[in-house]
Amino acid sequence: MSDRDLLHLYSQRLLALAADVPRIGRLAAPDGAARRRSPLCGSTVSVEVRMEGDRIADFAQEVRACALGQAAAAVVGGVAVGRTVEEVRQGRDGLRAMLKDGAPPPSAPWDGFEALLPARDHPNRHASVMLAIEATLEAVEAALGQPRAAKEG
Repeated sequence: MSDRDLLHLYSQRLLALAADVPRIGRLAAPDGAARRRSPLCGSTVSVEVRMEGDRIADFAQEVRACALGQAAAAVVGGVAVGRTVEEVRQGRDGLRAMLKDGAPPPSAPWDGFEALLPARDHPNRHASVMLAIEATLEAVEAALGQPRAAKEG
């Protein structure tokens, strides 16, 4: 990867997100939890959620990931509370489509994923970018007793 490619991929906005990931930690009594790991780079994201009805009432995450994974976790951590399982699924599907299919960035509340648009050109980084939203969906589904989210292939 050239220096120019790296500068484009690791924009100031992306690095600012990565440096300020919200909701780091653990919950005292989570209703659901999930851990996702990227086999390519070893990045991991663990998510815990507490639900009120069908909405996320509280959210915590532990992030051990590259700057791209951290930036994605920052977006997720900033908007997860108040979301339903379907809204999280839409965020996951929108991010995946943006990265793999050339779709535009997802709409609000997931529009912060737009900062990760340069990762589209780096398929080897997609798994790390997807970790936080996939772990969130899996944790919510576990809390609601729903089948586990399909793994990204």
